[in-house]
Parts: sequence; C-alpha cells; structure tokens
Amino acid sequence: MSHQTVIVLDFGGQYNQLIARRVRECGVYCEVKPYTTPLEDLKAMNPIGIIFTGGPNSVYLETSPHVDGNIFTWGVPILGICYGCQHLAYSLGGQVTPAQDDSAREYGKTPTYYDTKCRLFQGLPQTGVSWMSHGDYMARVPEGFALTAHSDACPNVAIADEARGFYGVQFHPEVNHTENGIQMIRNFLYEVCGAVGDWTMEDYKKTAVRTIREKVRDGKVLLALSGGVDSSVAAALLAEAVGSQLTCVFVDHGLMRKNEGDEVQTAFAKWDLNFVRVDAEQRFLSKLAGVSEPERKRKIIGEEFIRVFEEEAKKIGRVDYLVQGTIYPDVIESGVGEAAVIKSHHNVGGLPDCVDFKEIIEPLRLLFKDEVRQLGRELDLPEYLVMRQPFPGPGLAIRIIGDITKEKADLLRDADAVFREEIASAGLQYSINQYFAVLTDTRSVGVMGDGRTYDYTLALRGVTTTDFMTADWARIPYEVLDKVSVRIVNEVKGINRIVYDITSKPPATIEWE
Repeated sequence: MSHQTVIVLDFGGQYNQLIARRVRECGVYCEVKPYTTPLEDLKAMNPIGIIFTGGPNSVYLETSPHVDGNIFTWGVPILGICYGCQHLAYSLGGQVTPAQDDSAREYGKTPTYYDTKCRLFQGLPQTGVSWMSHGDYMARVPEGFALTAHSDACPNVAIADEARGFYGVQFHPEVNHTENGIQMIRNFLYEVCGAVGDWTMEDYKKTAVRTIREKVRDGKVLLALSGGVDSSVAAALLAEAVGSQLTCVFVDHGLMRKNEGDEVQTAFAKWDLNFVRVDAEQRFLSKLAGVSEPERKRKIIGEEFIRVFEEEAKKIGRVDYLVQGTIYPDVIESGVGEAAVIKSHHNVGGLPDCVDFKEIIEPLRLLFKDEVRQLGRELDLPEYLVMRQPFPGPGLAIRIIGDITKEKADLLRDADAVFREEIASAGLQYSINQYFAVLTDTRSVGVMGDGRTYDYTLALRGVTTTDFMTADWARIPYEVLDKVSVRIVNEVKGINRIVYDITSKPPATIEWE
C-alpha cells in the first residue's frame, strides 16, 4: 500500500524536523527534502501537498535559497512557514523588505487575530498567541492573495490564495508556543490537501514486513542487537518478516549499563530467535585506549561493531544482509545533504567505508522515536522493552568524558544504577524521557570523614521530549536529587561531587558527546 505523502522542503530553519513530526502526528506521511531537490524528483513522489520551511536568510538576497518557479504552476497546495511564507510571496510577485522599524520585527509570543473563514484557520478561535521569528516584512502581497491574519504590529501575519491552495504564515505553527498550531497544520492537510490519514504504525508494519520479505527472499540476515528500543523493535519486525533466516548478534562491548548484558540475554532468550552474545569488552577497550575525542570514539566503535558482525556472519555462513535500528534523528544529526553534522551516530556516520555485506537494511530509518515505540506495540513487544530508557550504541563510551578505562566504566555503571534506581523509586521513570549519569574528566577536592579526597565530578542528566529532536531539562525534585547525590557519594568510591545539567536541546544535545 502506498501512502499519501507531503513533502517538507527544507530551507535551513531550526524547526524543520519538527514540522515533519507534526505532519505525521496528524496521520499523514511526509519526508523532508532539501530545497535543491529537482522538480521532477518531487513530482515522482506524487505529493498531496508541500510545506516550505523557515530559514535564516532574507528571500530578496541573490544568495538566498530559491526553488524552481515551476513548482507554483504544478497544482499542488503549498503552505509557507516564516521564510517559506516570504519565499511564496516574493516568488509570486509580492515585495519583501527589511522591517522599517523595530515594531514590525516580531520575535516570540505574539497576540494574533485570525480570519476563521480561511480554511487554514477554520474551527479555531479568532484570537490566539503565535510564535514569531522574523525581521523581514511583506510590504506587498501578490495578486490574488488575501490577508487572513494580523497582529498589532503587522497587518499581514498570514496570507492565502484559496483558489490555488497557497497559504503563508509568518509565525511557526509547528512549535508548542503557537496556540492551536497543530490544528492549523491539520487543516492544511485535511481541508486543503484532501488527506485521508493513512499513516499508521499498523499499516507501516504490514508494508515493512512485505518489503523486507521481497528484498531478503531466501537470504540470511544478521541483526545488530543492542537491547535498546530501536534494535529490539527492528528485531521483532525482522523476526516476523523472515523468521529463522534471522540471527541476532548482541555485542557486549563492556560499555553497557550495570547488569544490562545479562538482562538483554534473558529478555531475548524467550523469543524464537537465533541469539548470539559476543563478549568483546577487552577488544573494544583496547581499541579505545587513550582516545578522548568524541567523534573518534564513535567511529572506532562503529567500525569495530561492523568487524565483529562480519566475523560472526562468517561463523553462520554466508550472510547477505546486516540490519540496524537506525532511526530518523540518528540520520539527521549525522548530517544529510547540506545539513551540518552534529555528531556521527555509530550506525550512520560512524560506519566504515568497506562493509562485507550485500546490503544494510534499516527498517526504522524514517521513524521518530515515538513512532518506533508505537510500532513495537503493534509487534506485541512487552511494555518494559518498548519503554526502555534510550541507550546509545557507543554506550558508556560517550558518557565518559576523556579517555576510557575499565575502572571508569565500572565507576559510571555503579553511579548510573543508583540514579536510575532512585528515579524509579520516586515514580518518575515514565515522566522523564531520558535520564543518565555522565562521568566528567574533572576532579575536585572534597572531604570525607577527616580526610581529603580528590575525586571525579559526576553529572546527572534528565530530559523531557516527544521526538528527541528537541528536549527540555527535566525538573527533578530537589529531594530526589539530594537522595541520589548522598547515595552516590557514599556508595561509589571515586566520586565526591554531583552536578545536574539544566541545559535544553538546543543549544545542547541530549548526550554529552
């Protein structure tokens, strides 16, 4: 079954992946494509609508990004957001200029007034708060467009040519700060584009199983199983698709959380799977000895994982396909097209150039984390696996700042276990989307009993998020943090100071490295 598709054309704005997430929340499949994608390639996707994203540029500058003008005669509805709105207006004969005074520049939460006769705003209150972020101004809107929203400072907050299905908003409906923003996106999808809402994880499961069977046929498949949510869901999906043709290899690289290797083995022992556990602690630690630079850690681990999988594949016999639990945020953060590399994920940017498999299969590559969890439930995975705390493939290697040793890994394992125990004891394990400890490379003076200590500083990290593309730091109660701190300092020898990370994403990432 083919899904209705919406294309999100990326002009470099900070919320572009969030737009895609919002479209999918509305039950419509979408993909993010760079604005440079040839028009014939976009047409081949047969989209029901297109969304122009925001961006940091001024549309009237020669160096600013522009799409093929023929897109406007294609007949497909378009929603322009922020820069996308100005691009729409500019391309169709309007005038965009720098705001003439500070009052015309709008940033942050702004009272806004909507024309609810416009299909974009129908069914919504006539007033609300929208999130603005623009310094340019549409001095003249194109012929055929009506003004459909305004603010106290700006008469043309939103424009519409309803006959052609073209809409533009100067604000960001995709962010939570905009009241009823998701409903505006839903209106565009369902009232303008004619969406039917055929993007569900039930249907995705059926489609993915069929696609995997057609690709693999009678070949053998090896799956890199970490025991985390992503690889566990991938394992269940592949098990349903190819059954005994699948071998799951769990590489215990010595950088797992406390007791996690045994827990993973126990969990998957109940499944009808070929399960292989490889003890590779010494191998990985020797490769990482003396390495402190985060990207080198990731690449070393990524390559070593592949080499272990290749060796295990030879023991099994000829294996045609390697399966990984790569998800959409992994791909985005590792850099796609003109996007910046934030950090190379070990299973994306960390892969070596030469891989001894016919092909790598990544069945979750276009899914966000919450979609992966939904798919896991469709596959009847137990809830404790579906809701398992996210854990990066490189494991504790990127939670130990600086060089890595077994002693540091053991230290962090014990401290992290205390943190997780106390979060669960306080009943916060499901309200905090990710929480963990980081062993910094900073030592400081302390005092225990009558003696001086000079030990490590441990950082605690907790975040709340819906999609892991953006995140806010979790407001863990002081009494819980106090209990965690007291326990770690008393129970884990080698740590004498605890700090809590109160930075959101952006500007920080969730993991420290």
